[in-house]
Amino acid sequence: MRTVATAGHVDHGKSTLVRALTGTDPDRFPEEQARGLTIDLGYAFCTLPSGREVGFVDVPGHVRFVKNMLAGVGAVDVALLVVAADEGWMPQTEEHVQILDLLDVRHGLVALTKTAVADPETALLHRVEVEERIGWPVVSVDAPTGVGIAELVAALDAVLAGAPAPRDVGRPRLWVDRVFAARGSGTVVTGTLTGGPLRREDEVVVEPHGRRARIRGIQSRGARLDEVGPGARVALNLSGIEHQAIGRGDAVVFGDQWTVTDTIDVALRTAPDREFPRRGEVDAHIGSGEQRARLRLLDDAGTRARLRFETPIAVAPGDRIVLRSSGARATLGGATVLDVAPARRTAAAL
Repeated sequence: MRTVATAGHVDHGKSTLVRALTGTDPDRFPEEQARGLTIDLGYAFCTLPSGREVGFVDVPGHVRFVKNMLAGVGAVDVALLVVAADEGWMPQTEEHVQILDLLDVRHGLVALTKTAVADPETALLHRVEVEERIGWPVVSVDAPTGVGIAELVAALDAVLAGAPAPRDVGRPRLWVDRVFAARGSGTVVTGTLTGGPLRREDEVVVEPHGRRARIRGIQSRGARLDEVGPGARVALNLSGIEHQAIGRGDAVVFGDQWTVTDTIDVALRTAPDREFPRRGEVDAHIGSGEQRARLRLLDDAGTRARLRFETPIAVAPGDRIVLRSSGARATLGGATVLDVAPARRTAAAL
């Protein structure tokens, strides 16, 4: 299975498109359905003509819910960007694309939606603008009528066929994006698996608090499995741990494979027209989690920094982090983890 995240401005038709592709409404909450507004992450699945199974993570498009969007895209490597033909490129289109770029999501396609209600000339101008801004295939669709859906499915199949397979380095990590207690099963966590496979009866640790658990059961797309590989949407039934002890942003890992730390050194990449403070607080988004962090620049060019988190994280060199300003409600840029154990004498200076 491959997992694909949606992205795009509010009311451009992401959830409607996922419903047309999968037959499942990703808006799970009554408030979302009543308001016609995605607030939190939604999930749906389909099988493409090639036989490839796809799990969709549908994200909110409203600026107030960017943190939920980030929770959905932190572990994926393919995206479906949705742009309405009648409105074109909008502020959250821009921020979502910046976030995908900072997370190194290099593979995807664009659905130009609402073509039935857009003036043809306007739709053409917006399509040209999208093609100039992002080098992904663009498919014009109208989800309510089904126009262009078959073409979009074929294009998605081609994009996934051309994308590298999810990396299997034998170090699984599942960033938890949902946790609940299922009647008769106990604690269940869901997320997008990266780094390696997990198997039933594996002994795992839920970080950052080092709580041990055993994988009692595995499900993916409703099927019970003995083993699941990276890239899949996964539900794990965990024994030995209460669901109240786990939250969004926690990581299910093998305990001897990961450094859990609250201080790291990173390489910075600034978003257009933004800058990082020399010292200050930022909102750090990694995997499915968000927390405050103290940032201190380590060079005059502003290309390296030290981050100290409020809560330790299971992290490795190469991990990507998105840094935002809570005051400005804006994405400042991104960070790539360089060192998970910086020297104590300099770490103490933060």
